[in-house]
Amino acid sequence: MAPSGSGSIKRSCQRVLYWIPVLFITIIVAWSYYAYVVQLCIESVENIGEKIVCLLAYHIFFFMFAWAYWQTIFTKAMNPLKEFHLSYVDKEGLEREDRGESQQEILKRIAKDLPIYTRTMSGAIRFCDRCQLVKPDRCHHCSVCDKCILKMDHHCPWVNNCVGFSNYKFFMLFLLYSLLYCLFIAATDLQYFIKFWTNGLPDTQAKFHIMFLFFAASMFSVSLSSLFGYHCWLVGKNRSTLEAFRAPAFRHGADKNGFSLGFNKNFRQVFGDEKKYWPLPIFSSQGDGCSFPTCLVNQDPEQPPTPVGFNPPNKPAGETTAFPAKPLRESQSRLLNSGQSWTESEGGEGEDKDTQGTSNPAMTIENET
Repeated sequence: MAPSGSGSIKRSCQRVLYWIPVLFITIIVAWSYYAYVVQLCIESVENIGEKIVCLLAYHIFFFMFAWAYWQTIFTKAMNPLKEFHLSYVDKEGLEREDRGESQQEILKRIAKDLPIYTRTMSGAIRFCDRCQLVKPDRCHHCSVCDKCILKMDHHCPWVNNCVGFSNYKFFMLFLLYSLLYCLFIAATDLQYFIKFWTNGLPDTQAKFHIMFLFFAASMFSVSLSSLFGYHCWLVGKNRSTLEAFRAPAFRHGADKNGFSLGFNKNFRQVFGDEKKYWPLPIFSSQGDGCSFPTCLVNQDPEQPPTPVGFNPPNKPAGETTAFPAKPLRESQSRLLNSGQSWTESEGGEGEDKDTQGTSNPAMTIENET
């Protein structure tokens, strides 16, 4: 009992420590609110019109930043559906088998009915031994949260949460409104910062708040602009941070652009189809987080074929669309059917028959984060 008790205390201490970065950001923002609203606008700005405009604009940026930050922190990261979890019978069968070939057959049978395309680098089914599930595409196990996260991007200490399918849009808006918040403060504080150095301000405590406010806003603007720019690039390429460092592996090998459907469709996967929701921290991403359309031409013959009765739209000669093997939910089907094709056949009609797929590689149980 003692080890269990000490382990529980350790986990509790860790959970408390994980909130320190969030507390730090909260304190910085609370101080910036006091410094800007009270010390700058109320105490230092003399023009009434300028004071009103600055206060109104500031509170708009502050509200959107706080809303996006809250959503990023408290939106629970989504986990794989129960279809990806091993049943009790499969778990027992996997534990009983000592031979790798027999274990492969069990995982192969389970994966055959699931909409998965990615593999490990060695060609194995992506299986999480800790969560006892077959990992959906783009899903990874987070060592901090100790669970598998759908479309995991990274674990962010500044929000004390995993950034993944359920809150990636919120994270992007958090970066955007954080950047706009800092830029607005730096721009409107600049003239008073200059007055500070030219002794144009009265010798009060406001001058020190104005000076440090400009420095803090400027430094955060630089770091946030680079981080936001990087994630904009990831959204345009339809990659997560993990996939940017290690390209996802498919049946034919690693492909860094395997999930890229073109900028427009990549953007809509994260922000959705309805433009009115794009700037708001309201969930509008497409799909269910467990399966994603790919731009792959070769399909896996061991996966179920395209659903019966599903008629793809007419395409010009020389173009083909690789539809996912499993029936998709409405939002995913809309993504696949809308707009222009994102793949091109690499050969003529004779070659199309060959590009429908080849056999799966050998599968082994292999854990990967």
